[in-house]
Amino acid sequence: MGWLWIALLTCAVAVLVAAEWPRLTSRFGWEGRDARSRRRRKAQFKLVDTEDDSDEFAASVERDLAQLPTTSERDRDLS
Repeated sequence: MGWLWIALLTCAVAVLVAAEWPRLTSRFGWEGRDARSRRRRKAQFKLVDTEDDSDEFAASVERDLAQLPTTSERDRDLS
Protein backbone atom coordinates (compact mmCIF):
# COMPACT_ATOMS: atom_id res chain seq x y z
CA MET A 1 0.00 0.00 0.00
CA GLY A 2 2.91 2.36 0.57
CA TRP A 3 3.92 2.39 -3.09
CA LEU A 4 0.34 3.39 -4.06
CA TRP A 5 0.52 6.53 -1.92
CA ILE A 6 3.93 7.39 -3.37
CA ALA A 7 2.58 6.97 -6.91
CA LEU A 8 -0.47 9.15 -6.12
CA LEU A 9 1.74 11.81 -4.54
CA THR A 10 4.04 11.76 -7.58
CA CYS A 11 1.04 12.16 -9.91
CA ALA A 12 -0.30 15.04 -7.82
CA VAL A 13 3.05 16.82 -7.93
CA ALA A 14 3.26 16.27 -11.70
CA VAL A 15 -0.23 17.75 -12.20
CA LEU A 16 0.65 20.73 -10.01
CA VAL A 17 3.88 21.40 -11.89
CA ALA A 18 2.08 21.10 -15.24
CA ALA A 19 -0.63 23.52 -14.14
CA GLU A 20 1.84 26.08 -12.80
CA TRP A 21 4.43 25.71 -15.58
CA PRO A 22 3.66 29.01 -17.40
CA ARG A 23 3.90 30.98 -14.17
CA LEU A 24 7.10 29.21 -13.14
CA THR A 25 8.79 29.89 -16.48
CA SER A 26 7.76 33.54 -16.42
CA ARG A 27 9.30 33.90 -12.99
CA PHE A 28 12.39 31.70 -13.25
CA GLY A 29 12.89 31.29 -17.00
CA TRP A 30 14.30 33.63 -19.65
CA GLU A 31 11.32 35.99 -19.43
CA GLY A 32 11.81 36.42 -15.71
CA ARG A 33 15.51 37.01 -16.17
CA ASP A 34 14.85 39.67 -18.81
CA ALA A 35 12.26 41.36 -16.61
CA ARG A 36 14.61 41.44 -13.64
CA SER A 37 17.49 42.86 -15.68
CA ARG A 38 15.17 45.50 -17.18
CA ARG A 39 13.99 46.47 -13.69
CA ARG A 40 17.63 46.82 -12.58
CA ARG A 41 18.46 49.01 -15.59
CA LYS A 42 15.39 51.19 -15.07
CA ALA A 43 16.26 51.68 -11.39
CA GLN A 44 19.46 53.43 -12.46
CA PHE A 45 17.62 56.04 -14.55
CA LYS A 46 17.34 59.56 -13.21
CA LEU A 47 14.48 61.92 -13.97
CA VAL A 48 15.72 65.28 -15.14
CA ASP A 49 13.17 68.04 -14.75
CA THR A 50 14.21 71.17 -16.61
CA GLU A 51 11.33 73.58 -16.97
CA ASP A 52 13.72 76.48 -17.66
CA ASP A 53 15.02 74.85 -20.85
CA SER A 54 11.57 74.22 -22.32
CA ASP A 55 11.36 77.74 -23.82
CA GLU A 56 14.83 77.41 -25.31
CA PHE A 57 13.95 74.02 -26.71
CA ALA A 58 10.74 75.29 -28.28
CA ALA A 59 12.63 78.21 -29.83
CA SER A 60 15.28 75.89 -31.26
CA VAL A 61 12.62 73.64 -32.76
CA GLU A 62 10.94 76.63 -34.38
CA ARG A 63 14.30 77.78 -35.81
CA ASP A 64 14.99 74.31 -37.19
CA LEU A 65 11.55 74.09 -38.77
CA ALA A 66 11.96 77.52 -40.33
CA GLN A 67 15.23 76.40 -41.96
CA LEU A 68 13.75 73.28 -43.57
CA PRO A 69 13.27 73.43 -47.33
CA THR A 70 9.66 73.49 -48.44
CA THR A 71 7.87 72.82 -51.69
CA SER A 72 4.78 74.60 -52.83
CA GLU A 73 1.91 73.02 -54.67
CA ARG A 74 2.74 75.03 -57.81
CA ASP A 75 6.24 73.48 -58.05
CA ARG A 76 4.97 69.90 -58.28
CA ASP A 77 4.79 68.27 -61.68
CA LEU A 78 1.16 67.36 -62.18
CA SER A 79 1.55 65.52 -65.49
